[in-house]
Amino acid sequence: MSSPTCPEPVERSDSAAAAPTTARPGVFAEVYALLTPHQAELNRFLRSQLAAFEPEIRTMADYCIDTSGKRIRPTLVFLSGWRGSSVVAPDLVRVAAVVELVHLATLVHDDIMDEADLRRNRRTAFREFGPTAAVLLGDALFAHALHLAAQFPTTAVCSAVSDSTRKVVAGEIVQTLRRGSTNITRADYDRIVDLKTAELFRVSCYLGALLAGSPPGFVEAASRFGRHLGIAYQIYDDLVDFFGDESRIGKTLGTDLASGKLTLPLLALLDRLTPAERAALIGEVTGARPAQPAVHLRQMREHDIFSVVAAAVHTEIQLAVDALGEWAGEEPTALLLGLCDGLRTQVATLRPPA
Repeated sequence: MSSPTCPEPVERSDSAAAAPTTARPGVFAEVYALLTPHQAELNRFLRSQLAAFEPEIRTMADYCIDTSGKRIRPTLVFLSGWRGSSVVAPDLVRVAAVVELVHLATLVHDDIMDEADLRRNRRTAFREFGPTAAVLLGDALFAHALHLAAQFPTTAVCSAVSDSTRKVVAGEIVQTLRRGSTNITRADYDRIVDLKTAELFRVSCYLGALLAGSPPGFVEAASRFGRHLGIAYQIYDDLVDFFGDESRIGKTLGTDLASGKLTLPLLALLDRLTPAERAALIGEVTGARPAQPAVHLRQMREHDIFSVVAAAVHTEIQLAVDALGEWAGEEPTALLLGLCDGLRTQVATLRPPA
């Protein structure tokens, strides 16, 4: 699992294995286009925060606070708290910065643990500054996120962010302790994904809707939407680690197997291999033998693991859609559902040729 879930539970139904046909690529682009002024204001705000860091680490913080990412978590804040395209609410910008800083901190730490070379088409902070300085840099980003959260007039924001940050870190710890182990069930995988990825998606939607003054029922529905969308994105990301194009994705791929992470594609593959093949893969996961990603990609193609894991992505997308089912009249709903269309399209684009 790079950063944000064997077999029988994955194949929930025959119909789930096929991608829905309702994805509308244009909607995804339109949603992001609506947020151009919001993202620009977020960029300005984040840049203004560099002055708060000590002069000695300002350049390092600047290296992490770049503007090239998808900014999906701030996007969830802005869409869940949507107040119209002409309204760029300062409170939403600030809380979007908070969740983005937490996310950036987790990326810095992820890349250290994965020994990754690339992130967003350039050297990771781990490679640029070394592991010791990078882990402390991630800590500084976490600390500043909580500093910003504490400046809201209500303690609800800081409470929610600190609670979510603890869960994200707990997910990272659990995943780290289980590296190199094959004693992992689908339930274990789901728990890690829920903590390390879905939680920050969830709190982004929760805070956006809360600060916008939405009805309590919608705040709860948006939270559930964010959680399921976050699970879907992490499963998709685990699929990308095997089926993606590094030059297009912009980050180091193939790190999950190399670092001993048993993700959903590998869990699904293990269940379909011969005893000898299974023993070989277990040896690679545990570090007893060198990783052979090309071999397992071929095996995944032979056993159509892509369809199995893609079905799990689509299941979570549908759960996200269902969470907003009673709130079709709320203005943010259609915009949030556009993100589901976008993820469906990304999965379809990733699918390898037959």
